[in-house]
Amino acid sequence: MNRTLSFKLILFISIFCFSNSFAQTKKLTLEDIYSNNVYRAKGFGPVRWMKDNKGYSTLENNAESKGNDIVVYDAESSARKVLVNAKQLIPAGTTKSLSIANYIWSDDNSKLLVFTNTRKVWRQNSRGDYWVLNLANGKLTQLGKGLEEATLMFAKFSPDGGKVAYVSKLNIYAEDITTGIITTLTKDGGANIINGTFDWVYEEELDCLDGFRWSPDGKNIAYWQSDTKGVGTFYMINNVDSNYSKPIPLPYPKVGTANSAVKVGVVSAAGGKTKWFAVPGDPRNNYLARMEYIPGSDEVMIQQLNRLQNTNTVWVGNTKTMSLKNMLTDKDEAFLDIHDNIVWLDNTKSFTWTSEKDGWMHLYKVSRDGKDMKLITKGNFDVVNINCIDPAGGYVYYIASPENFTQRYLYRSRLDGSGEAERVSPAGMAGQHSYQIAADAKFAIHSFENATTPRRISLINLNTHQEIKLLEDNTALKAKMNELGLRNKEFFKVDIGDMVLDAWMIKPINFDPQKKYPLLVHVYGEPAGSTVQDNWGTGDNLWHQYLSNQLDYIVVSIDNRGTRVPRGRDFRKSIYRQIGLLAADDQAKAAKKIIATYSFVDEKRIGIWGWSGGGQMSLHCMFRHADVYKTSIAVAFVSQQTLYDNIYQERYMGLPNDNVAGYRDGSPLTHAGKLQGNLMIIHGTGDDNVHYQNFEMLVNELIKNNKLFTMLSYPMRDHGISQGKNTTLHMRRSMEKFWKDNL
Repeated sequence: MNRTLSFKLILFISIFCFSNSFAQTKKLTLEDIYSNNVYRAKGFGPVRWMKDNKGYSTLENNAESKGNDIVVYDAESSARKVLVNAKQLIPAGTTKSLSIANYIWSDDNSKLLVFTNTRKVWRQNSRGDYWVLNLANGKLTQLGKGLEEATLMFAKFSPDGGKVAYVSKLNIYAEDITTGIITTLTKDGGANIINGTFDWVYEEELDCLDGFRWSPDGKNIAYWQSDTKGVGTFYMINNVDSNYSKPIPLPYPKVGTANSAVKVGVVSAAGGKTKWFAVPGDPRNNYLARMEYIPGSDEVMIQQLNRLQNTNTVWVGNTKTMSLKNMLTDKDEAFLDIHDNIVWLDNTKSFTWTSEKDGWMHLYKVSRDGKDMKLITKGNFDVVNINCIDPAGGYVYYIASPENFTQRYLYRSRLDGSGEAERVSPAGMAGQHSYQIAADAKFAIHSFENATTPRRISLINLNTHQEIKLLEDNTALKAKMNELGLRNKEFFKVDIGDMVLDAWMIKPINFDPQKKYPLLVHVYGEPAGSTVQDNWGTGDNLWHQYLSNQLDYIVVSIDNRGTRVPRGRDFRKSIYRQIGLLAADDQAKAAKKIIATYSFVDEKRIGIWGWSGGGQMSLHCMFRHADVYKTSIAVAFVSQQTLYDNIYQERYMGLPNDNVAGYRDGSPLTHAGKLQGNLMIIHGTGDDNVHYQNFEMLVNELIKNNKLFTMLSYPMRDHGISQGKNTTLHMRRSMEKFWKDNL
């Protein structure tokens, strides 16, 4: 060999090896992911657009006062102004500024409401203390003096900013800001009566937390009242905080059981007797899912879902006469979802409404009498969510993705229904876009990310989509990720015969196509979510990168039919009355197709794992498709569908008496005796969402069938299994060991 050529070859090999090793000098560890938060992406905000839409407020750290300033930026000039100094939020007699969990402006931006000292209720930190700052005189006042500390919920200004109403210990109060006089509006809250907020299942499944509304003139308050009498009580047991166990009662309506009786009433803000709407139908077998005042009126719009959740009856209620009129009824052969996209147009002669009536999720314009329903967003695509409805400009801005179901882009359509949908997001930025748009649609806070780009947040001119100011680009995080030398997530399609599904794949850093690799599938598979999205997702994304590179696995995820993706009504609702069945079959078909397509996949080493609905899906795949899956981990799973809450399960499965076979066959418990491979099950004993009961009943069934398995319980951890020191790291280490030993 020529000496020069030899030298060049040696030099090339040296450079290649050096550069390759340099790319991997930083090793991905579970400690850095879960304990040290090395790869946490930065956000920006929270942001509040000011009333004039010319600027926005946000929080910025004040090192001197050891608190947060509220700062306003002019959108056009970027001029900065400290609107509220952290020193102004130091209560008299103390030296520490209030910690701001949330803040709300009065309608005229002259007063600020600060939420602090928060506590958890059900799944959210929704109670705490509220303070009002008067920007004109700098006076800082705590609300609810005389009431128990940290019990105030959902405080909000009256339209004129003179009063604040709030809930405390299941009763509603109104307080005059100037005088401090507190008026008790309800007195029967407590025990089984809930005023102004909701029980567990309404919060979890209908996103109902804040349960009262000021009237537009500020004279009245309309509110929900729930009577939980007759609702079954589930008891969680705390065995770890004292010598004797402590039962924790949780009113929780399981499938087929009684709901709270819910009604809507109106009370004067000055106090007095509540008047109640006589909404037709059994209040325990219908859901009053939404209620809002119609602008500038004494009327409320009430959305009533039937128990099957396939009919939404919309009522207009007159708060003076308490009369009701049915203005619209929306129906679906399967199920309906509640949407919050109602904006009143044409001096309240019409309103916007979201429906899948033409097979796609679209926005409509509906006349006040409900007789005329005109399509606004047109085309064979789904509207994922509405970002801004701008009546003055004549457009609605919304997220959609007609061509790639893993991505998200901003579009706009004319409110009069003319013309075609226009894409607003730039063509050169493939991935997922989200927007916080000013009410006049001139400016927006724009966030962009994809599987290889951490979130980039900027202020933009929405008309041109030109960037005005970069707010956060996470370059430091991107640099840290680059040091790891990881392979990019690859998106691909899987043709299972009667459907083509979206999927992604992660390969090890030193992938060799001539080798055989174990295949690990991550699944969710239920209607509440999707796993195949072109976003940054540093949580399980890094977990899967770790498994791929430390254990030498091929990791994939597939969105089966029924998942929440913008592929049309039929795709999403194909799983109606067969949760766990069609979806698991899709997953198994997809796994077989991947095995047949990619020669580097070892068909004898196929594993699957999932959490919550994904845990249930993992069990179905393991029990019913043992010819495919050899190893599985199921976390916080539903083992028997009748054990879960009624609103969620009945929405997708129907009533248990009308779908006996579906509930039976759709429950992993039914198939536990078919277990052949290696199974690990994990659950928190304090899970208020998917009860530990699911875990114990499955354990009993596996024991009865003489099936060997691995189990891991986390005392008093909830559905996220994150409470307590070292919990998350310990669980991931345990999962890693199980994969090493069994896959």
